Order: sequence, then structure tokens, then C-alpha cells
Amino acid sequence: MISSMRNRTTHRRAKKSYTLSPESVAFLEATRKRRHAASVSAILEEILQTVRREQERVSLERAVAGYYESLSDAEVQESAAWGELALREFPNEVA
Repeated sequence: MISSMRNRTTHRRAKKSYTLSPESVAFLEATRKRRHAASVSAILEEILQTVRREQERVSLERAVAGYYESLSDAEVQESAAWGELALREFPNEVA
């Protein structure tokens, strides 16, 4: 059973080696201590996931902005009318 658990864990993570500046290593170590994290790898994973999510958010915002910029005046007016209808019909649903 332990062997099968180890195999599942191994498939989820990849062991890699990177060369970092002393300042980056010190930052990671200090962050690990401050957050009481299990490892520097856990801190690095958090940082990378945060950066990845931010890039995805920016990409989504650009796609949405591009969509709305591509709408004709008539489509903008129709969308606004639907929004006004929704606000009138569902006033308690707007947060």
C-alpha cells in the first residue's frame, strides 16, 4: 500500500534542480520560516501557482475586453438592455 501511495505522489510532482542566486535562496528560506511551511519547495510551488493564476486572470481579462471591443453599437445596446432587464427583474441577486 505504501508503494502504491508513493507511486501516486511521484506522478504528481517532478523533482528538478535549479540554480538560484543567494538572495533568492534567502528569500525562499525566510518565507518558509515565516509561513511555517514544510519545505522551500512548498513555498516555491505557492509562488509559481500565484504567478500562473495571475497570468490566467490577465489573459481572461484581455479576452473579455477583446470580446466587448469587437461588439457593434447595436450589440452593445442590446447587451445593456438585457442588463437593465436583469437588474429590474432580479434586484436582490446583484451583489
